[in-house]
Amino acid sequence: MKRSFALVFAMAAMALFLGGCSSLRMVDSDVTAFYSWKAAPPAPGTPYRFERLPSQQAVGSQQDLVEGLTRTALAKVGMELNSPVARYSVQVVANTQVVERYPYDSPYDGFGFGAPGVFLGGGSRGASVGLSFPMRFSEPYYKRDLTLLMRDLGTNTVVFETRALHDGVWGDTLAVLPAMLDSALRGFPQPPAGTRRVNVEIPR
Repeated sequence: MKRSFALVFAMAAMALFLGGCSSLRMVDSDVTAFYSWKAAPPAPGTPYRFERLPSQQAVGSQQDLVEGLTRTALAKVGMELNSPVARYSVQVVANTQVVERYPYDSPYDGFGFGAPGVFLGGGSRGASVGLSFPMRFSEPYYKRDLTLLMRDLGTNTVVFETRALHDGVWGDTLAVLPAMLDSALRGFPQPPAGTRRVNVEIPR
C-alpha cells in the first residue's frame, strides 16, 4: 500500500513538473551586433526617434506594431522615445518568410514515416515491388529576420547595428518578435563581438 501511494505521489509530482515546463517555450535567436560610438555610449534616458524606409510607409499599420514592440525593448535598455529632442534615429526591419517543410526533410521523424523509398516483398505467392511515401502532408515553417539600425543624428552615421535570426514552427509573429528584439539588444550599448545564440523564454 505504501509503495502504491509513493508511486501515485511520484506520478503527480512529475505531471506537475511537466505541466510547468510546458507553459513556456524557448525563442532562440542568432544575434550579430556591431557598434561604433564616436563619443560615450548612450546613457539611460537618451532620446531617439523612429525612421522609416519608403517601403515601410506603405504598410504603416504593420510598422506601427513593430515599432511599438521595439519601443518596449529599447525602454528596457534605457532609451526613451522623444522625437523633438532626439539624438538618435532608430530604423527597424522585420521580415517573416513562410516555407513548406515536409516530414522527409529529416531521415526519420520518429513515427515511421520517413522519406519516399522502394520496398521489395516476397512470400508464398511470389514477389512484389512498390514505392512508399510519407503519410503526412507539408507543414508551415517560419524564418524570421530582424534588423535594427541606430543613427547618430549629429553626424548622420550608423553607430549601432544588430541583427537577429530565428526559425521555427510557431506562426504567432507578434509573440515571437518581442523575444527577438530583447535578444538583438542583449548587451546594448556594447554587445560582445561575433555571432552568438541568445535564448529567451516566452509563455506558450
